[in-house]
Amino acid sequence: MATEAPAHGGYLDILRAPHAARLLAGTLVGRLPNGTGPIALTLFVRDQGGSYTLAGGLIAAYGVATAVGQPLLGRAVDLKGQPRVQLPAAVLSALGMALLALTGIGHLALAYVAVVLAGLFTPPLEGGLRALWPSVLGREDRVHRAYALDAVAQEVMFTVGPLLLTLLVSLWSPAAALLVINLLGVLGALAVVLSEPSRAWRSASREAHWLGALRSPGLLALLGSFFFVGLALGSITVAAVAYADDRGTPSVYGWLMAALGLGALLGGVVYGARQWSGAPERRLRVLVLLLAVCYLPLVLTPGPVAMTGLSVLAGVFLAPALACAFLVVDRHAPRGTVTEAFSWLVTTFGVGSALGSAAAGPAVELAGTATGFAVAGAGGLVAFLVLLATGRVLDAPTGSDTPAADARHAVGTGAATAVHSEKNTH
Repeated sequence: MATEAPAHGGYLDILRAPHAARLLAGTLVGRLPNGTGPIALTLFVRDQGGSYTLAGGLIAAYGVATAVGQPLLGRAVDLKGQPRVQLPAAVLSALGMALLALTGIGHLALAYVAVVLAGLFTPPLEGGLRALWPSVLGREDRVHRAYALDAVAQEVMFTVGPLLLTLLVSLWSPAAALLVINLLGVLGALAVVLSEPSRAWRSASREAHWLGALRSPGLLALLGSFFFVGLALGSITVAAVAYADDRGTPSVYGWLMAALGLGALLGGVVYGARQWSGAPERRLRVLVLLLAVCYLPLVLTPGPVAMTGLSVLAGVFLAPALACAFLVVDRHAPRGTVTEAFSWLVTTFGVGSALGSAAAGPAVELAGTATGFAVAGAGGLVAFLVLLATGRVLDAPTGSDTPAADARHAVGTGAATAVHSEKNTH
């Protein structure tokens, strides 16, 4: 059930909060290297005379390394704090890409080492930001709206990032673009970790357990579902390329991807403009079902104009589903594992997307473009079925030990300690 947000609500209310705009902007800029990584690597390898196969291999290595590194670094943030992990990781990741840009692809082993280093140390800024929202915004309804803003901002980044990269390549070269984008990433991470909320934040005490955040059944259920949401999106990317090839108009691919992002942007804006009551786990099931239903019409593969409209529709429920998923993570992650839990969501989504791309390729070759889009519809439906089958554990969150409560307590303690230390210094 939804009610209209109060007059003072909305995204502007979030951005006017102290530190909020800086944290959001710094996180988005800090994530540019990862958000543009696959495109940047493809352009760089082709400029060096390498094949698409080599580009794909480097992208895969980068993606796998990122998937491995995110939850590990997220756990380190929970244990050591944000500045001690985020900034060194950003620097090491940038050095990895700088190594590739300066040495090229002449020595393949070195090229793979460089991209693995860059991926493994990609800083978990996304999870870190979501851990900070409760302390920065205070009220629970504002935190919920911030999650929606977060999801919308991602769509903006994935639209603006490739445009910025293309501009840098046209002005200089793919190698220079790699260096500049990764320098911007370090500056973004620096803007975040030098902020007062990031410096003061401390995770709540946690139970020593090797599984960390993964010991939560509800979190595992959510991750299982969003693996298939990622799979659906990855398959759409490949199927859209095949659709553009069928039409003999490569530019159609860009229009379809832009339309998908526009749909997510519109859906996120509408979702975040309202206050929602009731359990987010139940709302998430409805949103994922609607997401799957909106993927299904893509198999019709009509003309470019109609297909662009269907792509807008396919994206409408993505940002709302992600925003709601962030809230569910917040409720189910074990105490003291907030950053790690959000990082696992990033990893699972990314792995699902990669496998979706891999599955759609053979589907298109064997049975045509429509089958590639059918993979997306099937992925969305399986995601919904996972949520349905695991309803019992999802509907039983951890209660007062949620990461949001942890974050508010932890930051309050950290801020008080910082103020006390400053007084002693003076």
